[in-house]
Amino acid sequence: MNFSESLLTALDSLQANKLRSALTMLGVIIGVAAVIALLAIGNGVTSSVTDELESIGTNLITVSTNRENSGGYSALSLNDVEALSDPFASNAIENVGAAVNGNQTVAFESNSDTYGVLGVTASHFAINNLTDLTAGDLLYQPDIDSNRRVAVIGSTIATDLFDEAFPVGESIKINGTSYEVVGVLAENGQGFGSNPDESVYIPLSTAQQRLYSDRTRSGERAVSTIYVQAASEELSDQATEDITTILREQHGITYNDEDDFSLISQTDLLATFDVISTTLTLFLGSVAGISLLVGGIGIMNIMLVSVTERTREIGIRKAIGALRRDILLQFLLESLVLSLFGGFIGIALGWLIAIVAGRALDITSVFDASTILLSVGFAAGTGLVFGIYPAWRASSLRPIEALRYE
Repeated sequence: MNFSESLLTALDSLQANKLRSALTMLGVIIGVAAVIALLAIGNGVTSSVTDELESIGTNLITVSTNRENSGGYSALSLNDVEALSDPFASNAIENVGAAVNGNQTVAFESNSDTYGVLGVTASHFAINNLTDLTAGDLLYQPDIDSNRRVAVIGSTIATDLFDEAFPVGESIKINGTSYEVVGVLAENGQGFGSNPDESVYIPLSTAQQRLYSDRTRSGERAVSTIYVQAASEELSDQATEDITTILREQHGITYNDEDDFSLISQTDLLATFDVISTTLTLFLGSVAGISLLVGGIGIMNIMLVSVTERTREIGIRKAIGALRRDILLQFLLESLVLSLFGGFIGIALGWLIAIVAGRALDITSVFDASTILLSVGFAAGTGLVFGIYPAWRASSLRPIEALRYE
């Protein structure tokens, strides 16, 4: 019996037991679908977060207070911003900005809600890639120098508070004080740790006077965060070292003392997230692989039952001249066909689950051809590995004993 005849015989056998064949494939279908869906969603999340971090800039370094080492006080002030902005301090630093932030009630006429209100320097927008506007202007240095009560608002706030009105030139109230809206940011979407669309930006000096009174240990008005833009991604490590040196000198930190500030660079975040996502992907793939293993065991069990049920058939075929390899090939092909059919159905199901889940999570699922090929290959391997013993058992039956089987 040649290969094509063995394949047709295997297909006929599986077709004769449609329900059992479908139930046998179920484990493989679930396993492959789980592998495809989980890895596609995981890759989509990884891609989304990576794009978000890279859109801000891989050369961005964020400095904040380490309150465990600062005695509970804010450690950063505008003096630190000025020291870091000194062009002779470091050739690895290109731009420096600062912000104070908190949640405040923002109102326009009868509409009001609570939003994040940030007091920022003029450089904040360029450093954080927030320069696109739908109307008006950004904040500039004269606004900060003169403590003006002006505001740039996010796109969501413009929609929620102003309805059909044109925001620029109108006055909003922040914590009961009026501010003129001078600009509306273009839609940015949820950022990494913040949402510019739901934020209000006012001059840093105005925010420090009217909203946020936090001070450093020495009595200076504090800033919540300092943003430093390195001259390039390659100089990020050098910029980090220079920032640490400058701030330790500014704060009078001795050699043996811990820093009262913390630094986080975008490149560090990307590297950390890459490690986490890789580990998570491997874990999810392993969990899904267990489903394939269970499916393989199911195939073996059903094939063993099939061998028992078809003992007389095997005896007859051997009695009329079928060789041991013919019986072995037929049962191996049955296992392989079950696994491959299950694998292909699993791919389609996994693709559908990933698309639906991606839309629900507002991410784009990313399908990797290597993952699909690996899943199909693993499914085929599962069928072969778990089909070997039943096939060997069937081929080892002696014709006389098989014909006597009831």
